[in-house]
Amino acid sequence: MRKLSGVLSKIAKTYQVSDLLTQVVSNEKAKEHLIDQICNLENNYGIKDELLMLDPKELSRQLIEGVTLKRNNLTSFLSKERFSSSPLFNFYFTRDASISIHNEVLISKMASQVRQRETLIMESIFNLSGTFKTVTVNPLKFTENDNVTIEGGDILIAREDILLVGSSLRTSTQGIDFIINRMLTKSEIKKQYILVQELPEAPESFIHLDMVFTFLDVDKCMIFEPVILQPNKYQTVQITIENGKVQNIKNVENLIVALKDLGMDLKPIYCGGRKDQWTQEREQWHSGANFFAIGPGKVIGYARNIYTMEEMSLNGFEIIRAKDVINNRIDLKDFKKFVITIDGSELPRGGGGARCMTMPVKRKNIAW
Repeated sequence: MRKLSGVLSKIAKTYQVSDLLTQVVSNEKAKEHLIDQICNLENNYGIKDELLMLDPKELSRQLIEGVTLKRNNLTSFLSKERFSSSPLFNFYFTRDASISIHNEVLISKMASQVRQRETLIMESIFNLSGTFKTVTVNPLKFTENDNVTIEGGDILIAREDILLVGSSLRTSTQGIDFIINRMLTKSEIKKQYILVQELPEAPESFIHLDMVFTFLDVDKCMIFEPVILQPNKYQTVQITIENGKVQNIKNVENLIVALKDLGMDLKPIYCGGRKDQWTQEREQWHSGANFFAIGPGKVIGYARNIYTMEEMSLNGFEIIRAKDVINNRIDLKDFKKFVITIDGSELPRGGGGARCMTMPVKRKNIAW
């Protein structure tokens, strides 16, 4: 994580969730509001007074890293639990809890209740930290449908008028319908397209769309071939919205064909290479398809996926080590296309890559 953060700080203005959360809880009214929300969500009002007593920095730490259980009565003394409020083990995957779409931030509705505190924190950051000027859209405030689930790893902005969404165990069809009905039909863009890719329910490495498909350049993308290109039972659906109304829903051959028909002609690069399916599966499992684009043809990924990196090199990407960027041994301006590699041994076991661990809040327009 330090290498990823170190690289990003060289090329863009970056924020840490803990710092932004500290800003939020430095305001007493915002602090109490957030603590009330968390205690209500987790049905855990016993820790409210304890949390209110903490200074902003320590409160921020405990809301993320967990509140240690006080052994001050027999029940807690005999409890096998370590925390009265659990750590947010998956919060380093900041992509999941909120998503920038057009000029709004969609607050996710996570599939797992244990991750809902992440969404409360992110909503408070965008609304109350004073750092960002935006509008948040929280599904919990607009629908009582428990089947609505949305996570950021399933949402890719292809172009201003094209949105890619994974239909997965984490993002339901009802969640996708919410995005369409609440956000896209109210957009000022007259004609929009949503490409929905069904994903396998197992193994767990197919958790989100960005684990099998990510953008690399204006004319290249990374794919896990068995899901994206090979014939299978997982549908690709194109939805057309015109003047705020859904005009057409149809099946299309695959994402690559559909994007080409919409004016985005992308060459697929194969996660794990093209020679061996076992290698493809192995590197996909270690987030080999999960790249974070910091610009057209400029991406970040895991060094450990050597066959994927070979494919990147064969397609004109210079392979650059993150530590060389951090230590100023490399000037990125000297390269037109590159992939910055970060080491990954434990991080990939968490089930995500560089894209999962970032959440862009502002993007420059790309001339397609």
